[in-house]
Amino acid sequence: MTTVQDITLQCPVCGTWFASQTMPEAAEAGAARTATDFQRRVSGPDPLAFQVHLCAGCGFAGAEEEFASDPVAGASAAALTGRDGALTTCATATGSEKYEAAAAVLERRAAAPRAIADLLLRAAWCCVGEKDVEAERYFRRQAAWAFERALGGYDGVARSDRAVLTYLIGELWRRAGDRTRAWAWFDRVEAEAADSITQGWIVTLASQQRERPREWLA
Repeated sequence: MTTVQDITLQCPVCGTWFASQTMPEAAEAGAARTATDFQRRVSGPDPLAFQVHLCAGCGFAGAEEEFASDPVAGASAAALTGRDGALTTCATATGSEKYEAAAAVLERRAAAPRAIADLLLRAAWCCVGEKDVEAERYFRRQAAWAFERALGGYDGVARSDRAVLTYLIGELWRRAGDRTRAWAWFDRVEAEAADSITQGWIVTLASQQRERPREWLA
């Protein structure tokens, strides 16, 4: 059974206490399938959208461990802020908006491109559930460019991960509607495979998505 939990967090930047929600991944409801862009989709509410939080005061966003948590469940705004009134909340923010904000935080910190790309990819995944096609395409393009920068640096991606990321870039471009870029990246996967035996699956998957694309992993 899906369990969404109300939590109270304090922003490490501006000190604002605000209400948010979390959902343990183990509590997800319904059967799950994995798409060919590696998104694990569930039939109920997606835990992904609850794994990043957005400060309603200054816009800082990040994982729960980056915030101070209220140790007393159900504590009132007065107890937390020293004054009467309701807590500010990030409940109106979509999952994609929260991940976009978290990616912007990492960009300001000059973080590694792969870390930024991972957040933008999750923003695109959230857009699938939000049924926002244009935003999904936008975030897929942004994630693809960030993964490309990561691969271009050579020291930011382990040799064993390069073929998978090369495939993922191709799949992101395919889903964003850019066939030319997608096919070019799919064609590079075999050359990036570190071991033809252990990574043969990703070479086969790249060929499948180039010639007979599917929505789901077999």
